[in-house]
Order: sequence, then C-alpha cells, then structure tokens
Amino acid sequence: IRKEFYDIVVNQRVALLVSLDVDALCACKVLQVSSLCVSLRSALDSLILCVTPGCCEVNRPKPCGCIQALFHCDQVQYTLVPVKGWQDLGTAFLEHKEQFRYFVLINCGANVDLLETLQPEEETIFFICDTHRPVDVVNVYNDTQIKLLIKQDDDLGVPSYDDIFRDDEEEGGDQDSGNESDGSSEPSGKRRRFDESAVVLFELAWVMSKDTKDMLWWAIIGLTDQWVHDRITHMKYVTDIAALQRHVSRHNHCNEDEDNSFLRLSLYQHWSLYESICNSCYTLSTFKLWSIQGQKKLQEFLADMGLPLKQVRQKFNSMDIAIKENLRDVIEESSNKYGMKDIRIQTFGVHFGFKNKFLATDVVHAAAALLESVEKDESGTDNFIKALDCLSRSNLDQLHRGIELAKKKLMAIQQTVASCICTHLILSQGPFLYCCLMEGTPDVKLFSKPLALTLLCKYLLKSFARSTRNKRCKILPLVMAAPLDVEKGTVIVMGIPPECETSDKKNFFGRAFEKAAESTSSRTLHDNFDMSIIELKMQDRSKFLDALRPFRPPASEECNTPTSGRQEGLRPPTQEERRGPLGSAACYGLHGPRIPTCFSNRSGRQPNEHLSSSPQIHLRCCGQKENAAGS
Repeated sequence: IRKEFYDIVVNQRVALLVSLDVDALCACKVLQVSSLCVSLRSALDSLILCVTPGCCEVNRPKPCGCIQALFHCDQVQYTLVPVKGWQDLGTAFLEHKEQFRYFVLINCGANVDLLETLQPEEETIFFICDTHRPVDVVNVYNDTQIKLLIKQDDDLGVPSYDDIFRDDEEEGGDQDSGNESDGSSEPSGKRRRFDESAVVLFELAWVMSKDTKDMLWWAIIGLTDQWVHDRITHMKYVTDIAALQRHVSRHNHCNEDEDNSFLRLSLYQHWSLYESICNSCYTLSTFKLWSIQGQKKLQEFLADMGLPLKQVRQKFNSMDIAIKENLRDVIEESSNKYGMKDIRIQTFGVHFGFKNKFLATDVVHAAAALLESVEKDESGTDNFIKALDCLSRSNLDQLHRGIELAKKKLMAIQQTVASCICTHLILSQGPFLYCCLMEGTPDVKLFSKPLALTLLCKYLLKSFARSTRNKRCKILPLVMAAPLDVEKGTVIVMGIPPECETSDKKNFFGRAFEKAAESTSSRTLHDNFDMSIIELKMQDRSKFLDALRPFRPPASEECNTPTSGRQEGLRPPTQEERRGPLGSAACYGLHGPRIPTCFSNRSGRQPNEHLSSSPQIHLRCCGQKENAAGS
C-alpha cells in the first residue's frame, strides 16, 4: 500500500471522495493527520472544500478544529467531497476530473466496474479503500487505473483471470459444462474480508511509523461502527479486538491482559442506567420491554441487583461512587440469571481530561446521529462537517451534541419497535419477513436515512426473533420499507440477513432487489453504495414484493452451519443461487452499472455482500496530552 499509494500521491493534488458512514469519516481523519497530512498551514488558502452531496459547491474551509486538522498536510493539496451515492460520485468526478489525476475513494466504488461507470481518461488513477461486497473483478484485475487498498495478506478468493474473461464463443459453446463446474468449485486460498477502511489506513500509518493515539482511536471507532450497525459477526468483532489491543498496549505502555470490558448498554455513561437498559438492543429484546410482562421482568432484574430506583433513574455521573465502581460486576452477576451472559463485552474508550469519558460505541452513535440529523433541516454539507468535527478532541461540545441526538434516535427506535410488534406490523412473506412504516408514524423522517434505518432493522429483527413462537420466522431475513419522499411518492427499502448467532451477515438482497425490479418493471433507483438499499415508487411496492417471494436466501444454512466469522470476498454462485434471482454473471461483478440519473425500469446494479468489522479502545487525555489506557 505504501509504495503503490502513499509514495505516489505525495506532492500531488488529490480528490478525496468519502462515503457518508462513520468508518469512512474515521478513515478520512486518519488520512488528515497521517504523514499525508502533517503540516500544511501555508497551503490553506489554495485548498478547496467540496462538501455538498449531489451538487458539489466550492467553498472556503470553515475555521473549525476538524478543518484545521484536515489541512495539516505535507505538500498534498486535496479536495474533500462527501458522496452519499452513485449520483454524487458521478457528479463529483465530472466536476473534478479536469483538475485531478488521482482520486481516493473511501467506502465507495469497489463493487462496480468503476471504469465503465465513470469513463475516465487513461491517465486517471483511482485508489479505492472500500468495505462493500462483492468487489468487482474488473477492479481487481485492472491494476493500471484501479488500485485497491488492502493488506497484503488479504485473499479475495477471486477466480482466475482466464476463468472470468473468456471469449464469448467459448462461453456459449460450453455453457452447461461451465455452470456445473462453477457450481461445484470454490475459490482457493484463505477467505478473508477487507478490514475496515479506518483500520487499513491506520496500519499504513503504523508501517511508516507515523501512527498516533488519535489515529488508533479513529481506527477503533471505524471498527466499532461496523459492529454497531451489524455489518460483521460478533466473532469477527472479538477477533479484531485482540489485534487492536496490541496497538493500545504499545501506545499505553500497559499489559495486554488488562481488562477492557464494558457493559453492553448504549450510552450508559451519558444516560441513566434505566434509560440505557430500556433503549439498548440487547436488553430490549431480552426482556421484551414492549410488553407489560417485560416491564415487570425489568423491575425484578433491578431488584435482584439491589440498586435503588433513585440511583438507577438518575444520570450515571450522579450515581454514588460506590455503586458505580461495582456496577459492572453487579449487573453481570444478575444478568446471568436472566440469560444475558454477554452483558459485558470487550471494547475501548477514551478519556479527555477527567470528566470527558467516551466509549467507542458512544462516538459511533454520536457521529451517526450528526451525520443524519433531521432536526433543523440542515444540509448534507453541515451534517458532514459536524460529524467529522465530533471526532476531534478539540470539539467535545459537538460530540456531546451528537450524543444527545443519539439518545433521541435510540428512543425513537425503541418506540417504533414496540409499536411494530404490538400492532403486528411484521408479516411473513414466505422466504422473508416484511415491515412497512406508514406515513405519519412518529419519527418516520428519521428512518428515511440509511444508518438510522439499519439500526431500526437490527433492533426490530432481534426483538421479533425473541418474541415470535414460530421457529421458522426466527431465522428469516427482514425487508423493511419507510417513507422517503411523500411528494415524489417514494419509499426506501432495505433488506438485512437473518438474526441468529451463526449468521455470517452476508446480504444477498442487492441482487434479489435488482432481479425483482427487472421482472416487474418496478421504478427503482439503486443509488446507495449499499446495494441492499434501494428507492422504490410506492405504487410499485406490491408487485415488487410479490417478485421477491421466489427469492430463497440460504438463511437456514447460515443459521445451522457453524461459521468462523470470516467471509470470502468473492465466490462463484452456487447451483441454488443460479436457479433463483441471485444467479448470473453479475455475481462476479462483470456488469457494472452506470450511475443512475432518474427512476428507471431497470436496476442494473451489482449485488452487495457486506463484509466488515468492528471493535473498541480506552485512551486518557489530560489537558493537551493524551494517555491511551485500557479501561
């Protein structure tokens, strides 16, 4: 990565295109203060900041802390462009292709044939650091203009060049034989996923001896983001924590065996313990808090711990010191009696001074809430800047504001989950579950955003799996729809894999959505980098869902077969997938779509199999010095 990326862009002008997710934000921050970004105050006036999704505008940098860090570069001038989808990516490229030769894409661009999509000049070079799946094989084998930023020991499991790029005559002449061979064979080599973009760039800085505690903290947040939004398995999360723990111990000069476990409760250090329990996915689903029986069970749990209700209902910082010191042990002891054996989880946190303590999950929730804020109808530009800003230690006020927004989002999710389950809005559609939020539902505007809708789907599916008595429904994936634009009559549709401990988090809905749209001529827009998220005309919803019913994701196999938590990056389709809507050469990413410009009857988009990761860390900062430490 150093020779083929870093050494090339040094002393060059670079266009940095960043997807709107927390891992991408963290990767961007790592780049800003790596030796790519060390000291460029003198070049501040010559830099351009393009941050308007969909319609890039040229603005002077704003005088905030994150922007100052943004331009601490070493002779590298670059334009930062947040892109929320393929249309933004195409617009940004068209506006900057004359000024830039080098484009760095973070969490976007890997799962389509980028050269076919953007039609760049021959001298244009793209550096792609992306966690989306599957990786388009054209991007893998075109190493002249496409540079994938991955670790050397990562094996994508991509079929050989000759097996993919055959002559049409050869393919047509022996089609049956070829299909049979593909269905029975698997790519050789290790099956490993890309690490998170923030982790990949942190390791680049580490190799060059340029890594700092700040970079390590951002890498951990990026990793945690993937776990919080259910894009990786729990086993993958735990495995990656061990790798980052070594870096934490190195920076903190402490023992690797130090206990870094915290409660699996959302924002509990910034909330009351009672509210955190009520609005955390793990406890919400375990206690079934949408029911009267669940509320009684929660009261019994609190009584079993021996904690006074007055203490439980006040802010964590205001609780008695003696109670706080033993809180984790007390909760863990009582949790075992109620079937919550994983109430404590390995994670990391940071201390800025003595009062400001944050877990990595806290920052993920805060940054995501700022990124998708709908409170003041702020532009995508403002939200992006604020989310990036909250990652800087000099902007703790922004981080606290994000935490308050995150609390409101989690409460909205909890209330929506309770409403959907109590009113039986979750329906079985055969091979999948379906739930649709109606216009007028409280906080429905919030769930038109991808990250918020992802979290809602995670909460809802886990809670439904706990509440239903139907064993088959417990292992079904979920398709969810929410109003997007009432005037245009559109809804956002998302599909997530089944909720079970051995699920490998593979998402086959991207290809299924594409096939359903093609077969029914549904008006869809596949603009999100996550192929399992689409925009659909409301009038076409019924026929679109009917077309999805023949879809047979291998849910039962995933839930019954042990998995190591590692995913292959790319593989040939199985016989079952070939018979269903998953089968075609597009499983290999051979037919990359062009950037959509309007609603169409075709959804020519690639399937999206998510393969990501996530963990956490503890850093202490007193004044201007930061002292990374375990819990």
